[in-house]
Amino acid sequence: MREFSRSLPMSLLRAREAVMRQFRPSLRDHGLTEQQWRILRALAAVDTIEVTELARVAFLLGPSLSRILRDLEARHLIERRVVKADQRRGLVSISAKGVRLIETVAPSSEAIYAAITRRYGARRLRELQDMLHELEGTLSALNKGGGTGEDGEFE
Repeated sequence: MREFSRSLPMSLLRAREAVMRQFRPSLRDHGLTEQQWRILRALAAVDTIEVTELARVAFLLGPSLSRILRDLEARHLIERRVVKADQRRGLVSISAKGVRLIETVAPSSEAIYAAITRRYGARRLRELQDMLHELEGTLSALNKGGGTGEDGEFE
């Protein structure tokens, strides 16, 4: 078994934490958690989305998402309603206040991205994002077919 610190999941977690350390202070300044921001960003990209689909695209478990949506709704940053044909299904959209908050946070977020890009390099960052996208696609295809990696190990 490979060294723990060199395992892919740990490397990805350390890189994610290094990136999020750059963004957390700005989010805190705007009264947001990273999960709340992730939801608002996902909602800004669509008109309306079902709660179950939002959980999938924002990588959040249902119970966590329910709590976060309740908080965002109480702050009037999102709007929720039920599907008329099926009262069990919920729809979510970003409110005008939520859009204004994104517009307020965006300059700070873009400044952080610019600093990361300057430090790491635009070409390297683009290549990293391309490689991560390719890795995600490869592993998604592997999950559909089942099995292990090339070396037969699971992490």
